Amino acid sequence: MNFLSKFIFDVETGTVQLQKMKFNVYNVFELVIRVLVVIVMMYIIVKLVNKFIDKTLKKQEDFRFSLDKKRSKTIGAILKSVVKYGVYFFGITVILTLIFGSKLFSAVSLTFASIGGVALGFGSQNLVKDVVNGFFILFEDQYSVGDYITIGKSSGIVESIELRVTKIRSFKGDLHIIPNGNISEVTNHSRGPISINVNVSIAYEENIDDATKVINIACDEFSKDNEDIVEKPKVVGITELGSSGVNIRVSGKVKPMKQWANENQLRKYVKEALDKAEIEIPYNKLQFIGGEKSE
Repeated sequence: MNFLSKFIFDVETGTVQLQKMKFNVYNVFELVIRVLVVIVMMYIIVKLVNKFIDKTLKKQEDFRFSLDKKRSKTIGAILKSVVKYGVYFFGITVILTLIFGSKLFSAVSLTFASIGGVALGFGSQNLVKDVVNGFFILFEDQYSVGDYITIGKSSGIVESIELRVTKIRSFKGDLHIIPNGNISEVTNHSRGPISINVNVSIAYEENIDDATKVINIACDEFSKDNEDIVEKPKVVGITELGSSGVNIRVSGKVKPMKQWANENQLRKYVKEALDKAEIEIPYNKLQFIGGEKSE
């Protein structure tokens, strides 16, 4: 009851007085509505601009001098990142202005002027380094969205290149987020043809020349109508005289990112060809020599 006795609300003016605290409910409600409108507008602007960027980059593919798809996706990711940071910055500035009033700009300017030097000395140089290195990565075309790369101990497919960071998705599903300023060495596995290598083990009892001929025929069949092949696979020689058989290396070249599927398919062709020719692949087995069978 003591609390309610100190609570005064004027419906006509919207003024609320609670003990020594006094405010206008209508003004607060209006402020909340304006802030929500700004947030919704930020979301809509980002979505519309991102959609415009996607359409523009898609249209440029029909031009005579156009970017390749990976390069186009990379530039799109950078532009979207710039738009996102820009819209968020101006949106937050508008919200703070609505809350604190128009005098905010002079106060903010003075505050940033005094804090800016300290921030630059303690950590903002990392931000500048990330952004600058990100632009060098883009303009030097070190890698693009969709490339399979290795940065340090992280390997995977590039999902996004932004102003500050590069996002890599590993084959296990892990997402690696790496600041661009920390990228000093990159291995790009998606530039140029990729080698495929298949090792085939043949039993010592088999004829190596016959086995080589059968494997090469299997490679010919595998290469027919295969658009991924850059250099037809073939037997390159014997790589090892193992404990249970002779290891034969089959090697060729395919388009980037196609090596794993083609290696698996090539093994299938070789195995079926060897089975058809009745050429034995060594496997663990028990052989009894001498002695009498016990009952």
